[in-house]
Amino acid sequence: MITKKLVEGREYGYFDKHQENRMISMKKGQYVSGYSVGILYLDECWYPVLPGNVANLSTYDFPVRLKVVPNCTQARIHAGDPTLLDDIIKAAQEFEAEGARAICAACGFFGNFQDKVAAAVDIPVYLSSVVQVPWIKSGLKPKQKIGMLTADAHGITPNLFKSCGVDDPSICVVKDLGRLPEFSAIIESRGTFDNEIVRREVVDAAINLVNENPDIGAILLECSDLPPYAADIQRAVQLPVFDFITMIRWIHYATSQKPYYGFI
Repeated sequence: MITKKLVEGREYGYFDKHQENRMISMKKGQYVSGYSVGILYLDECWYPVLPGNVANLSTYDFPVRLKVVPNCTQARIHAGDPTLLDDIIKAAQEFEAEGARAICAACGFFGNFQDKVAAAVDIPVYLSSVVQVPWIKSGLKPKQKIGMLTADAHGITPNLFKSCGVDDPSICVVKDLGRLPEFSAIIESRGTFDNEIVRREVVDAAINLVNENPDIGAILLECSDLPPYAADIQRAVQLPVFDFITMIRWIHYATSQKPYYGFI
């Protein structure tokens, strides 16, 4: 039995010619429709947001919506500032009221609040690419590990892992990119960077990580600014590469199932 609470006023399904002549409702407070994933993003950042970045809308071949969390700066989110929680929950609840079917974020360090935000709304929440760790690990050999590239290794804390459902952080080998000469433009909000240098820096970092840890069986890009380089990283290390976009696509397709038509 489907409870009334979960479906009242919410359209959750594919609209096609079979739905044109039936009664259709809309959730009160929802005006924008036709999207599944709402993405929370940082306030006061200043650097190029390339295609492939979570906050660049051309990254997706399906519609998403973005919502800023006021005063959520890089320094505060990287530190997991607990005073951000109320504002993040408020933004998530607004997304839910506006018709989002799932909530993500545009920085891996939102993962510090993953468990609490998920408990505060009635739609699925996946705030950090780190939530993929248990699933990635399940497909690897027992002794293989996950190589993680991050913009700030100091922010990859036991609390973040725990909030994201990772019971054993030792399965991840973390590589810090935040102090690289050009990539650091992102952390420092310098407003510009040489993209080819950034590309070389992150690819070289991935190569070094794998060379230093031959037991790595997959790469996870924790940072939401790294997906533009995922293909280059994969070509260089010859391993599966997971990132925010693999997660957001997974969430979108799970919450936007379409019927199949074809020959049999």
